[in-house]
Amino acid sequence: MALHAFPEALAHRGFSGGDDHTLENSMSAFDAAAALGYRWVETDVHATSDGVLLAFHDETLDRTTDARGVIAQLPWSVVSEARINGVEPIPRLDDLFTRHPQLCVNIDVKAAGAIEPLIACIEQHGAHDRVRVASFSEKRRRAVLSGLSRPVRSSPGQELMTALWVSAHVPVVGRMLFRRLAKGIDALQIPERQGRVRVLDRALLDAAHAADVEVHVWTVNERSDMERLLDFGIDGLVTDRADTLKDVLVARGEWPDVPAT
Repeated sequence: MALHAFPEALAHRGFSGGDDHTLENSMSAFDAAAALGYRWVETDVHATSDGVLLAFHDETLDRTTDARGVIAQLPWSVVSEARINGVEPIPRLDDLFTRHPQLCVNIDVKAAGAIEPLIACIEQHGAHDRVRVASFSEKRRRAVLSGLSRPVRSSPGQELMTALWVSAHVPVVGRMLFRRLAKGIDALQIPERQGRVRVLDRALLDAAHAADVEVHVWTVNERSDMERLLDFGIDGLVTDRADTLKDVLVARGEWPDVPAT
């Protein structure tokens, strides 16, 4: 059983998977998620060479924009001219916070250069209560947390996640170890599988719930998978198909009545 009545629905890079909103990490994708009534969106962050923090997934401009180059090596004056799919500018995290002051943002810190700009952005907006800091790098995650004036939600990096998974499968003392390792963590954000390894299983879910830690699964786009995972008892889903997930949760009576921002 999930920890809360309403599972946490997170729109991956905004609502980027529908027929009309395919520009991932564009402001229109974040707007579309908010219009659907999403409380949470997910984004990665990178910083330009002059410290401007972008709500953007890739370390380069090449894949999704009409420009080229490594973001960390380019100033904002250059990056600001790039257009996602030749259409929309790359949003700054500052713009996202300002445009949607009620929206919560799950933030994956993709590069060391984004650490200080992210700390500054959260502090400037007083956004501590509406962010979750995540990173594949446990070092980057901890660096952000240590620089903030107040605690924020957080999910573990790969190193800590591995230790938590192992502890969840240790008989007798594993639960105590899990709880100690999970101090300061509010959610595990994991794939269902990593290659041939099943990451999500009953032992992990039960250990997390015993420690009052949520379990979120990414990135889930098929209705049948959403329903199966929700039935299993997970607490949140990250999806490209924000429309499909909302439909599933509404049908299950698990969509909170949150006004669009």
